[in-house]
Amino acid sequence: MLAACGPAATGGGGGRSAAGAQAPDFTLRDYEGRQVSLAEHFGKRVVLLDFWATWCVPCEAEMPHLERLYQRYRDQGFVIYAVAMDGPETVASVGPLARRLGVTFPVLLDEETRVTAIYNPHRTAPLSVLIDRQGRIVKTHQGYVAGDEVTLEREIAALVGAGATAAPAPAPSAVK
Repeated sequence: MLAACGPAATGGGGGRSAAGAQAPDFTLRDYEGRQVSLAEHFGKRVVLLDFWATWCVPCEAEMPHLERLYQRYRDQGFVIYAVAMDGPETVASVGPLARRLGVTFPVLLDEETRVTAIYNPHRTAPLSVLIDRQGRIVKTHQGYVAGDEVTLEREIAALVGAGATAAPAPAPSAVK
């Protein structure tokens, strides 16, 4: 069973986010006003784009697992960008919710839905797009149910281990 929010919770992510395709670059600001560009990571880091919204219950359930993955793999060249799809009516809640959830990775605002239109045109939440160090889309995951983080961790560990100059990634562990 797929747990997702949005009008296309059972449909595909669509857009230009097909596996193997070059990830389209973008620049967004985080909720503190800093500009962030995806291309700054190409050739350097594995990136997970996580499209979410403050009104999405599965998104909130997924965040602590993403934070754990970020903490575990960030020193091996891994970054997460949580792309908030909140519009004008809820965007003020993004920062407070991210802080309440203890999120330390960048949380970006896509109020004009430019980036969402490219990667997640059906506005499914959560939707995660895993991008390798060369900037190619490797996987797209739609929705979140308990246990999805195990598969995601396996994929992240393989990618950071494949291009890391540091020690290999630790073996994935099951999350209880």
